[in-house]
Amino acid sequence: MLVEEKDCIRITELAIKHAGNRVDGIEVLVTGSNLSTSRFANNSMTQNQSPSRSTVSVRVLKGSRQARLESDDLSDQGVKTVVDHAITSVGMLSDADILLPLPQLSETTSNVKNGFTRFDPQTANLTPQARSLAIKSMIDTAKAHNLRSAGIFSSGIHFMSLGNSNGMFLTHSESEAGCSVTMVADNSTGWAQYVSPTASLINARELAEEAAEKAAMSANPHDIEPGHYTVILPPCAVNDLLNYMWADFTGTSHVDKLSSLLGKVGEKVFGDNINVVDDVFHPMQSGAPFDGEGIPRSKVTLVKNGVVEHLVFGRRSAHRWGTPPTGHGMSEPSPLGEFPINVVMEGGTTSIQEMIKSTERGILLSRVWYVRLVEPTTVLLTGMTRDGTFWIENGKLKHGIKNLRFNISVIELLKNVVALGPVQRVQGIEGAPSVVPALKVNNFHFSSTTKF
Repeated sequence: MLVEEKDCIRITELAIKHAGNRVDGIEVLVTGSNLSTSRFANNSMTQNQSPSRSTVSVRVLKGSRQARLESDDLSDQGVKTVVDHAITSVGMLSDADILLPLPQLSETTSNVKNGFTRFDPQTANLTPQARSLAIKSMIDTAKAHNLRSAGIFSSGIHFMSLGNSNGMFLTHSESEAGCSVTMVADNSTGWAQYVSPTASLINARELAEEAAEKAAMSANPHDIEPGHYTVILPPCAVNDLLNYMWADFTGTSHVDKLSSLLGKVGEKVFGDNINVVDDVFHPMQSGAPFDGEGIPRSKVTLVKNGVVEHLVFGRRSAHRWGTPPTGHGMSEPSPLGEFPINVVMEGGTTSIQEMIKSTERGILLSRVWYVRLVEPTTVLLTGMTRDGTFWIENGKLKHGIKNLRFNISVIELLKNVVALGPVQRVQGIEGAPSVVPALKVNNFHFSSTTKF
């Protein structure tokens, strides 16, 4: 059973009372989810699953030490046991370099805007039958195009509460839905995806048609020489590439001297048309309006007209910098410290079709995969194209091309953006969902070809 708010109150109060004066402070995080997933492959349903999982995570502070333990036993005895084990563990650990006392209630009073919600009852209660009808429409589309289909349709909710021995108690719940579909031909594939807190915004048949079109158009792909090309990246590909850079906008990464942006705050690093904020209240974003310690999240401008404007801070890194926290801290203890989890990149008005028309010679990607960080100081990535890669000539898609391996610096990529599309909420393979546009980029480097 998924925990409810009354359960979280009981668990939090019990944990604090049971710890008593054995600790200097205790923080209790309760999380729950019941994300249901329907899967299909080879034009047939393969699985319906609806797991429901709830956990309690306890952090205790004693002197200059802290420990966090987690359990999925939410009974009274289970809560007492995890508290006892956390208290035992904290006595065995080394002193922390910096250990701040738990935040006071006055620090964690949430600044939630009026009407702020990410909970859609229809999505929370979407039935397997409703998901199966959406999947049937995708399978029917595949059969109409003589293709094989595979993918998922998921829906459900996430819930969390965060309380501490200083009187703080915050809760957040939101719904989530996502659909992805791959269409497979003899020697080509196509893919499409949509994610949203609201299931009714997902048009499964439209996604299937998009994937089918890519599979058909990329059939019998041609070879091209590796090199530098003008490339059009859809939002999902943009998300999977840029997610490798957001950790460089944290106070902790600068303290640890691990950021590619060291010494560059206030300097122009990217192109004039690059603007990025972290904004939990953006209508396309997701997540709680408070961070891992209960500090209200602030809207932070990360990049303005290519200039690195600000970093994000949790309480610990803010203490080291002598600046107020921005509400981006992770649950402590954490080596990351904080993270801009609600990235929104400003887009433009140029559609992908218009980008294609304006391109004399270039490449349109569908998605990227197996992306890995090669060199942190320039955020140099390597990866491959997948599920529909197309040659553009004289403003038109000419034919599919075989997949390519790329080596590209994210910093250089964001210096070479020549057009931006409308923003879209996307969930990629790597990292959290973000709100990003399609991009047209010059001088995108492909290092080698493949056989498929």
